[in-house]
Amino acid sequence: MFEYPDFLNPVAFTFLGFGIRWYSLSYIFGFIYFYLFAKKNLQYFNLDKKILDDLFFYQFLSIIIGGRIGYIVFYNFNFYISNPIEIFRVWEGGMSFHGALLGVILTTIIFSKIKSLSLLLLSDLLSICAPIGIFLGRISNFMNQELVGRQTNFFLSIRYPNEEIYRHISQIYEALFEGLIPAIVLMVLFYTKKLRHGVITSIFLINYALSRFIIEFIREPDSQIGLKHELFSQGQLLSIPILFLGLIFLYICQFKQK
Repeated sequence: MFEYPDFLNPVAFTFLGFGIRWYSLSYIFGFIYFYLFAKKNLQYFNLDKKILDDLFFYQFLSIIIGGRIGYIVFYNFNFYISNPIEIFRVWEGGMSFHGALLGVILTTIIFSKIKSLSLLLLSDLLSICAPIGIFLGRISNFMNQELVGRQTNFFLSIRYPNEEIYRHISQIYEALFEGLIPAIVLMVLFYTKKLRHGVITSIFLINYALSRFIIEFIREPDSQIGLKHELFSQGQLLSIPILFLGLIFLYICQFKQK
């Protein structure tokens, strides 16, 4: 059992009087990683510099806008309907992975059609890079003392300031199983195996859905929602369609590509 370290702070550093938060940096570094990886592998993904720049811009918008809309619709709709001005206070937090994913899917489908690119190739590119962003985001959640785990006596647990109980380190588990581990596995597969287009996408989606569904059992449910049917969290229910989408991708890859 551990005490939350005093030196950890949601604010990474201050610049010109403004606090730069770890959560903001996680987005920045995640996008930088995506751009550098894609630029290094332009030929494999049938891209050029101009198309990559366009893809980067539209995906950036889709993640920010989709993540925000997803959080509003899936997690706190009544609050934002009553306080519409709060919708625009993105810097105060409130992003949904499922909303961001939906935004990315729609943007990728439209972009691939307009640019006459392979949808499966583009989705593989995004799926290889996404786990790094997820990893950084979950570490930022831990820094922010948010999305905390449920109460436990497990030896790997933590007590946050102003609390008397110990909690599961669910953010760290998610960082590992949704982020770091799949990032390594997908990168190894990309460089060592000649996979059919879309297989990496299916692995990413299936792993995320299963990892999120399982870890949510030890993560504190959102206070404004609670548990559905006293069993499943909103995150678990939203992960079920992702699992089916991953299985559909796997079916297309294995049986529809010749």
